[in-house]
Amino acid sequence: MINIYEVTETNQMIEKENLDVRTITMGISLLDCIDSDLKSLNTKIYNKIYDSAKNLVKTGEEISREFGIPIVNKRISVTPIALVGGAACNRPEDFVAIARTLDDVAAAVGVNFIGGYSALVAKGMTKADEMLITSMPEALSSTNWVCGSVNLASTKTGINMDAVKLMGDIIRQTAERTKEKDSLGCAKLVVFCNAPDDNPFMAGAFHGVTETDKVINVGVSGPGVVKTAVSKVRDKNFEVLCDTIKKTAFKVTRVGQLVAQEASRMLGVPFGIVDLSLAPTPAIGDSVADILCEIGLEYAGAPGTTAALALLNDQVKKGGVMASSYVGGLSGAFIPVSEDQGMIDAVAAGALTLEKLEAMTCVCSVGLDMIAVPGDTKATSLSGIIADEMAIGMVNQKTTAVRIIPVIGKGVGETAEFGGLLGYAPIMPVNKFSCDAFINRGGRIPAPIHSFKN
Repeated sequence: MINIYEVTETNQMIEKENLDVRTITMGISLLDCIDSDLKSLNTKIYNKIYDSAKNLVKTGEEISREFGIPIVNKRISVTPIALVGGAACNRPEDFVAIARTLDDVAAAVGVNFIGGYSALVAKGMTKADEMLITSMPEALSSTNWVCGSVNLASTKTGINMDAVKLMGDIIRQTAERTKEKDSLGCAKLVVFCNAPDDNPFMAGAFHGVTETDKVINVGVSGPGVVKTAVSKVRDKNFEVLCDTIKKTAFKVTRVGQLVAQEASRMLGVPFGIVDLSLAPTPAIGDSVADILCEIGLEYAGAPGTTAALALLNDQVKKGGVMASSYVGGLSGAFIPVSEDQGMIDAVAAGALTLEKLEAMTCVCSVGLDMIAVPGDTKATSLSGIIADEMAIGMVNQKTTAVRIIPVIGKGVGETAEFGGLLGYAPIMPVNKFSCDAFINRGGRIPAPIHSFKN
């Protein structure tokens, strides 16, 4: 039974604490679209996505009106395009044509983003994988809604260092092609270790090959709600603090579960998962960094930050997993710099560095996210940063990711402006010492010993 107190409490969360459902994401399999003729393939892709998702935005708006719950984004994820386009694409430009088809259908159905311009290359690259990755700078700079991702590593297979090296070059090229917009194209590109098949958040969402034909995944968000709850136990011990976060995460996730089930029913598409990640926005009071400060830090990045984030992440998962039949995706706490005003303030104060963010990713939901670095950062340095994050994910058997933006023409002390939910970011310094010889070795770093569990 839901009592009047719970209704009032939820209204308070929505009206004053920035509670929202961050995204309803429809995953769509394109495996049945595969065709050796590029024109026919593009037609099939457009029609499959349009027919599946034409009512997605309208449904999200109806649910929002009915329940009074803000639903910020409606998105689509598709089967990794390297798999779908392999039979038809003979050159990178052919993959760009598919990207433009995805962009056209995303605009037609009215979604915010479409993810899945992706390749899975943790162990090696096919010709199709390599062509898709090579096409990314053109594809992401010539489309509005398309997001791309590449899975470079996993605990089972190790790290594909050839792909890591290539992605350093691809990120720099993408930055150059979108330099008039503070290299915004890189905000639509993320590299992963242990990428999940059911992530509803961009830029990393794709519809895994183990998924059903269509599925509804929902991502909830409630940093403001958690911060308010934590502020009420400011002088209490860790047991009380942890219990408070768990109870709050449960309530937030119940909202996501309600929206997911209703969207599933209205669209006639199976419910997949609720991703209970704390996803911040640039709005004041909607910050993961502010939660860390409420726990007891002067700024995110101060001594104790990694421990505080570990506590927060674990309690969010413990509370949320009890609130939904199926919890998946990334589920934890995002720590993007540009999308979190508290993180931006911490960087500006000198409390938060790239190295500290890397340490924090050992215990949080993803990794180095929406990090702006000087535009003259070398491709090999970008690859080195990626390799470090891939190693953290591989050894710790968790998902890690890098979404890094070398802002062409800008340096440390300047700011990159991305707009909307992507916010703005101070340019962070990068270690100047070279890793060229390491990155240029090529090959694959083997999987760790604890990966052999069969």
